[in-house]
Amino acid sequence: MGRAFEFRKARKFKRWGNMAKTFTRLGKQIAIAVKAGGPDPDMNATLRSIIATCKRENMPKDNIDRAIKNALGKDQSDYKEVTYEGYGPFGIAVFVDTLTDNTTRTVADVRSVFNKFSGNLGTTGSLSFLFDHKCVFTFRKPDNLDMDDLILELIDLNADDEYDESYDEDKDETSISIYGDPKSYAAIQHYLEGKGFGDIAGEMTYIPNDLKDVTPEQRSTIDKMVEKLEDFDDVQTVYTNMKPED
Repeated sequence: MGRAFEFRKARKFKRWGNMAKTFTRLGKQIAIAVKAGGPDPDMNATLRSIIATCKRENMPKDNIDRAIKNALGKDQSDYKEVTYEGYGPFGIAVFVDTLTDNTTRTVADVRSVFNKFSGNLGTTGSLSFLFDHKCVFTFRKPDNLDMDDLILELIDLNADDEYDESYDEDKDETSISIYGDPKSYAAIQHYLEGKGFGDIAGEMTYIPNDLKDVTPEQRSTIDKMVEKLEDFDDVQTVYTNMKPED
């Protein structure tokens, strides 16, 4: 496994934050999926994958059903996906994925954190060369699954030849995460579902291709910046190119 795999593995444990914020963020994702493709998961592949993510995050079924119902309401606000990017302290690149119904509020919130930590908010696309945009699908690993064969078949769909495998002691199951070209999201999802894998959680992510070393003191400052950004309800995920701790 390569450097990108090690980075994903190191960040996995701090993806979402506390449970209440997780449910709020997933609820917004459901709203976007429902408005784009309708409320029936059988007919809406994006919604289907988000619901699978909800299940993996232990979001109650009532919460999922309520989010779908709210998305159909006439007064439900339309959320937009907006990514902000810039440099934080010590030259660390920072990507901020948001879902917002008020971009004026969101950009002001994000900029305030960059300013507080002596960072600079850049223009859209200015730091894209430092990150690889990927789609990722996570599912329970069935018994006797031959990963070499699966990866060989998925490579034809522009999936990566590296994957994550992790064991959950509480659920007594092993999960597999497959990464690939975002443009192949639908094709990879369709293939995995055709193989009979259940509850396939799918999403987009950014993986840094130029990791930067930092001192323990610098890491503490950057972590505080990330935490401040993640405190905003509009913020979905924050990515940096800070090298993970050993």
